[in-house]
Amino acid sequence: MQYLYHKEAGASSLILKGDEHRYIFKVRRHREGESIALRNLEDGFIYFYNINSMDKKEANLFLEKSEILEVVAKRKLHIAWCVIDPKSVEKVLPTLNEMGVDAITFIYCARSQKSFKPDFKRLEKIVLNSSQQSGRSSMMKLSMGSDLKSFLEEHSDAVMLNFSEQTLNEDSNIGTFVVGCEGGFTADEVLLFNADNIMGLNTPLILKSESAVCAVASKLLL
Repeated sequence: MQYLYHKEAGASSLILKGDEHRYIFKVRRHREGESIALRNLEDGFIYFYNINSMDKKEANLFLEKSEILEVVAKRKLHIAWCVIDPKSVEKVLPTLNEMGVDAITFIYCARSQKSFKPDFKRLEKIVLNSSQQSGRSSMMKLSMGSDLKSFLEEHSDAVMLNFSEQTLNEDSNIGTFVVGCEGGFTADEVLLFNADNIMGLNTPLILKSESAVCAVASKLLL
């Protein structure tokens, strides 16, 4: 773990209780007199606290120093992801967060199963744990969109991942990518995009939706 998240990190003193106390002192085995790093994931600072005292239920921390340390990807990538099984999303979400994806908007496309509903509270917890482990200094933004057409009205420069002679590579200057669900896009959905805004991957294989999302992120961010 690179730091501990605390919404009040930056205050001159803090008291750790509950899960925060349990993780730092029972899992990480920190002791009185040691220093630990905290972030609030809002201001780009990392704060170093001294463990002044502790008991079985809580620990008192005092701020020693702080410094600006922003750990971000080389570019911002917004992924519009047609809704798939939430279990599949949860498996790859830490990977996408560690790669530095800036935002994911889930949208119901024609072939999305409407019974699938993202649990944002659970997803945000996964992202938070991943950020603490990877050192990322800001939270990935997660949101819900209504449908593909409405999303494109707000993001006219979005690029569709589909079969295409135009191949995505690390030099592609793309800020927003749309990735389909299992079964891909319908013909009507493809027609919503200009031909220049449809790109594919350099592989003859058909990827699962979650594999395609990871492939796009790795191409553009790593």
